[in-house]
Amino acid sequence: MNSERIEWPQYFMMQAVMLSSRSTCTRLHVGVVVVKDGRLIASGYNGSVAGTPHCNEVGDYMVDGHCIRAVHAEQNALLQMAKMGIAAQGAEIYVTDFPCVHCTKFLLQAGISKINYLRSYHNDDFAMELMQQKQVELQQVKLTESDLSKFHFEQFLNN
Repeated sequence: MNSERIEWPQYFMMQAVMLSSRSTCTRLHVGVVVVKDGRLIASGYNGSVAGTPHCNEVGDYMVDGHCIRAVHAEQNALLQMAKMGIAAQGAEIYVTDFPCVHCTKFLLQAGISKINYLRSYHNDDFAMELMQQKQVELQQVKLTESDLSKFHFEQFLNN
């Protein structure tokens, strides 16, 4: 086995992490990739509706403790798939943060079969219950310094 090659779960999670850097949310940067048959088929990050002001420009729009200006990363990925006519049935997601209960419902309704997440974030008991009822696999993916060192970003600097 080649120790220099990153494993698939870490590879896809690193793509989600990279996408999170596009987030315009002031509270939490979230990125997600949707994978089917080992191929990335959609992606998303949290931010405002396309063409409207972003939270990092005009501030959060808070209602009942939640920013309602932002579209969640998982929602953006599912909407991207809908626009492109791509079925989510049987796909899995890699998301930087455990999905909220609303995103969990959307993911399950769309047919996502596995949720891979990096960080726990306000894990909702009802979301967990729904995943168990739907028999959706849940896995936390860990990233190590070794995983990060395999990206060799330095080779792209100053070229």
